[in-house]
Amino acid sequence: MGTVVHRQLDEIETVSTALRLLWSIIASTAMTFGASAFAAPGPGVADGAKTQADAARDGQRDFDFNLGTWRTHVKRLLHPLTASSTWAEYDGTSVVSKVWDGRANLLELEADGPAGHIEGLGLRLYNPETHQWSLNWASSVDGEFQQPPMIGQFVGGRGEFVDQEVFSGKSILSRNAFSDISPDFARFEQAFSDDGGRSWETNWVMTFTRIPASAQAIPTAGPPDHNSPPTVDGTATEHDGQHDFDFAFGTWKTHIMRLKDPLSGSTNWIEYDGTHAIRRVWGGRANLGELEAHGPAGHIEAMSPRSYNPRTHLWSVSYGNPHDGILSRPVVGQFRNGHGEFYGQDTFKGRVVLVREIYSPIDSKTRRLEIAYSEDGGRTWETNWRMTDTFVSAAMDTTK
Repeated sequence: MGTVVHRQLDEIETVSTALRLLWSIIASTAMTFGASAFAAPGPGVADGAKTQADAARDGQRDFDFNLGTWRTHVKRLLHPLTASSTWAEYDGTSVVSKVWDGRANLLELEADGPAGHIEGLGLRLYNPETHQWSLNWASSVDGEFQQPPMIGQFVGGRGEFVDQEVFSGKSILSRNAFSDISPDFARFEQAFSDDGGRSWETNWVMTFTRIPASAQAIPTAGPPDHNSPPTVDGTATEHDGQHDFDFAFGTWKTHIMRLKDPLSGSTNWIEYDGTHAIRRVWGGRANLGELEAHGPAGHIEAMSPRSYNPRTHLWSVSYGNPHDGILSRPVVGQFRNGHGEFYGQDTFKGRVVLVREIYSPIDSKTRRLEIAYSEDGGRTWETNWRMTDTFVSAAMDTTK
């Protein structure tokens, strides 16, 4: 499952008893990444120059084995690094779908057992320069992708991914491993080390058994609801925000205007046209957007996972691109009366700036996203990105 359990989640995150601040972009003319993603193209990373790393094995298809729908069995050590031998078991389903034609993928896990319910989201992104994958995990308990991601690669048919983190007040190493890979089976294990990697304790074991396509449910298409709140038996429920992005599901024609050089007094705008497709995750409590557009300045390709925190009633929006395979820090915010505002902080040209994203409706079929920077603590804002989406078709609904 990879990123589904990229780290040991604490009890409330793992068991419930009941996906940078901007679009991170890679362009054929090589735009920079981060808050400067919408700035002028940076130094050439697509200039045809070959480095020693380019000669390394291309691993962008290493997770293809995991694509599909899987019967999933989970064993979780209840109290890691305490000499505990008490395990909890769960059974459920994992669905892994392709993103960027396989250079990234999205995993959705749902499982139940005597100890409760597990629901998680994993996003794996490939870095073509380092030939490594980053594994990102979010729990439905808080909807936030945890940092740092696991980083690693596959060697000899086995994938290993590691990070450093804090668990129960101690600095530890965490390792994810994929093994026993075949067309219809795979094994995942997570382990912790509190002695610098000299010894490891496994705390999460998960096996995947493929469910044949003939036994899977057939998805149905449904039009998005752009304006109406969620209802139960025809009566509007109290607004809690978890369906605020429902308007976005489907495929959109997009027109982008990007300020070439933000915070410089520039008025030179660059335009692109393309497609923006947004898929539903967790029944609407999360979603994944994929953007691809072209213009005189080059090619844009990006993804944006968005997830809802039911505790705070806020959404987190992160960004990733196929150039470096890393998810950004999120912007965080909410919708009021159909108008969404999200805020975060980033570094642009060596300076700390605030970032603001505004989602607003134009009409029932057209929406706009505007991004602005502030270098004076929010007193003034300069818009540097305008993206207008026009609805084309509804998404296939594969939710239960």
